[in-house]
Amino acid sequence: MLFSIIQSEWYKLRKSKIVSIIFAGPLIGLFIGLTSNNFMNVDVEINDWYKTLFSMNLTYALLFLPLITGVLAGLICRYEHQAGGWKQLLAMPVTRGKVFIAKYTLLMFIVFVIQLLYLGAIFIVGMVKGYTDPFPMEIVWKTILGGWIATFPLVALQLWMSIMWKSFAAPFTVNVVFTLPTILAVNSERFGPYYPWAQPFSMMYVDGQTDSVFFVPWEQVLTVIGGSFVLFFLVGFLYFQRKTV
Repeated sequence: MLFSIIQSEWYKLRKSKIVSIIFAGPLIGLFIGLTSNNFMNVDVEINDWYKTLFSMNLTYALLFLPLITGVLAGLICRYEHQAGGWKQLLAMPVTRGKVFIAKYTLLMFIVFVIQLLYLGAIFIVGMVKGYTDPFPMEIVWKTILGGWIATFPLVALQLWMSIMWKSFAAPFTVNVVFTLPTILAVNSERFGPYYPWAQPFSMMYVDGQTDSVFFVPWEQVLTVIGGSFVLFFLVGFLYFQRKTV
């Protein structure tokens, strides 16, 4: 039943501009990677792949990845907010809980696909620029998986807001308002580790603690990302259970 709901949600998404949105972030990263001059000026020799990752992640993880969660969540609820879509959906033999979980699962799968395409963009940049240094597979996969895991609470929050508000612009605006201060938050040792919108960058920051899981302490992954995910997911889940349609 859950898989059927996910298929139905994907069918509705296919009618939107989801394909262009999926490719937007990786293409932006590709453009930045090809046009950047590897601005990390240091005295020691550094693997060229690290320099490319740093320059690409600076924009991709800091701004695009948090923002795309709001766009995707808005799109997956847009159909239901039009012409009594919620009533039509919930009139079917499905539970509200399964609908919420299906929407969330599909969103996370799409974000994972975007991350894989971004991985491809990283590799293409290196090939075009003719890097001869060994490809840091472990570091790159930490970046890709870490960025994906960091979006778990953001997607849960954006899905909740997208279900709550009919306007597509309202939840997206909230997301923008909280994403922009990320530029300041990541430079703060006091607020950065606890700011949800800063977590994608922190967990994709190749200059962080490379010996730690996803470049951040394990405690931060469990408490900040895990804790905020549980909070946002449960609040959104319970809200949808009681939402009048």
